[in-house]
Amino acid sequence: MAGHVIVRNWTIPTRDGSTIEGRSYRPKAAGEGPLPVYLYLHGGGFLFGTINSEDAACSRIAISTSVLVVSVNYRHTPDFIYPTAWNDVEDGFQWLHANIAEIGGCPEKVVVGGISAGGQLTASLTLSQHLGHFGKELPLIAGQVLIIPCLVNPDCYDGHLKRLKHPAVSSYAENENAPILPRRMIDLFVGLLRIEKPDYYDLRLNPGNASTGQLKGMPPTTLGIAGLDPLRDEGLLYAKLLTESGVPTETHIFRGVPHGFRRFGDKLSESKHWDNVTDYGIKWALTKPTASGHFVIHEA
Repeated sequence: MAGHVIVRNWTIPTRDGSTIEGRSYRPKAAGEGPLPVYLYLHGGGFLFGTINSEDAACSRIAISTSVLVVSVNYRHTPDFIYPTAWNDVEDGFQWLHANIAEIGGCPEKVVVGGISAGGQLTASLTLSQHLGHFGKELPLIAGQVLIIPCLVNPDCYDGHLKRLKHPAVSSYAENENAPILPRRMIDLFVGLLRIEKPDYYDLRLNPGNASTGQLKGMPPTTLGIAGLDPLRDEGLLYAKLLTESGVPTETHIFRGVPHGFRRFGDKLSESKHWDNVTDYGIKWALTKPTASGHFVIHEA
């Protein structure tokens, strides 16, 4: 895919006087002129991931969607704890808009998306701007794509349990020992963030705990949720809440597969489904869709 994209490296300043890496991927077939932008935030439990590890995924998205993909390599635990990654993503978003002409993007067509931890950072960034807590002077995010996202800190999960028929059917219970991301790994990743006294109402940490009133007017949102993932329910409940808030929402389930299954590539048929949901979410958001008002879960 390298021959089909123009790759450029960037240095992004952060609020604490440091810098982080950025990398853009422009599809050669798109020609010249400003393109819609997909701000990409990698997964890895806030511990793993590099600018290089995302090359294949970002190149594929750029080629498939004809958008300019910008990857921001936020800093990781254990060296950098909460809220460093959140700050880095906000700084990256501001940097993107400050330099968008040079990068080759269209400021009114920036979609943000992420995988797992990157999904949490995406949801946090989008909600923060929507509520006026950040980036009020910048163009509004055009849409968000949340793939297998973490949306609620485990210590702030009680509200979600109350929305279930019984705690025993919680995805945290059903998928406690699931492959790739069992509950003990979630506890490890969250512990490394070293969050003192997590607050249920801290929506920067827990975008999934927002109310319908707070979500009303949010940009179009696409979610891709794995069926054998402890994080399944928070994704589904957030999708339902967004729908009830009048937000254009597309909800897709990856049946019978665990968190992070995309690493197995074409060995799993659902890997293509993952790619299709990502691509669809980007292109759909850019159409400025209206809300259907119906909570529908798509399985293919």
